[in-house]
Amino acid sequence: MTTNEIINPANLVAKKTDLLDDRQMHYCPGCSHGTVHKLLAEVIDEMGIQEKTIGVAPVGCAVFAYNYIDIDWQQAAHGRAPAVATGIQRLLPDRYVFTYQGDGDLAAIGTAETIHACNRGENILIVFVNNGIYGMTGGQMAPTTLEGMKTSTCPHGRSVELGGYPLDISKMLATLDGTCYVTRQSVHNLAGVRRTKKALQKGFENSAQKKGTSIVEIMGTCPSGWKLSPTASNDWMADNMFPKFPLGDLKNK
Repeated sequence: MTTNEIINPANLVAKKTDLLDDRQMHYCPGCSHGTVHKLLAEVIDEMGIQEKTIGVAPVGCAVFAYNYIDIDWQQAAHGRAPAVATGIQRLLPDRYVFTYQGDGDLAAIGTAETIHACNRGENILIVFVNNGIYGMTGGQMAPTTLEGMKTSTCPHGRSVELGGYPLDISKMLATLDGTCYVTRQSVHNLAGVRRTKKALQKGFENSAQKKGTSIVEIMGTCPSGWKLSPTASNDWMADNMFPKFPLGDLKNK
C-alpha cells in the first residue's frame, strides 16, 4: 500500500455490509436488536458464509429479522426455534444454522426446546437477546425479570413469592454436556460491541467444527418497556442487570 493510499480519506469511510438490506428497521429508538443485527450481518459477510447460513426466527421483537439480513431464513413457532434449527442442521449438516431469540421466547415458552437441543449438543448457534421483559407484547414480566423490577404485569415490582427468582438460563445451559461455548456479552458500548462480534464469530466456527451448541447471550435494553430513555436504559442495565447477569464466558470448551 502506498502513502497516498494510506492517507486517502476514501479509504477511511465506513461501509455498511451488503448483507443488511436497505430497509428502515422497526425497532424502538435505543433498542439493542439493530446493533446485534449489524454484527451478525458483518460476521456472516466477513466469514464468507452467506450462501451457507440459515437463520431461524421465532416470535418476538426480532420476528422480522428476515427483512433486514440477506440470508436464508425459516420462521418458527413461539419458542420452537432450537427444534426447527435441529431439523435443518441435521438435514443440511454443511450449513451454518443459528436461532435468534429473546428471553421470553427462549427462557419461557421455549425452555424445553432450548434445554434439550443444548443437551443433545446440536451443532447450532443460539443468539439470545435478554432484556428482562416481554418487549413485543406489552412489557410483561419474563423469567429473566429482576426481583423488584416493574413491568405491566407486576407494576409494583417482581415478587419472589409470586413469580419466583429471575432465571439465569445461560448459567443452567453451561452445565449441560452438549454445550461447548456459553458467553454473555452486551452492545451498550464500543468495547461490548467488539466482544459480542468476536463471540458470534466463535459460535459459527464452533458449529463448523461440530463442537456442539454455542450460546451467545447478549444483554439488551428495552427503553419502551422499561419507560426510560436510550441513555438511561444503558445506565440502568449496567447498574442493575449486570450484577445479576455478569458479562463474560460461562463455558468455553
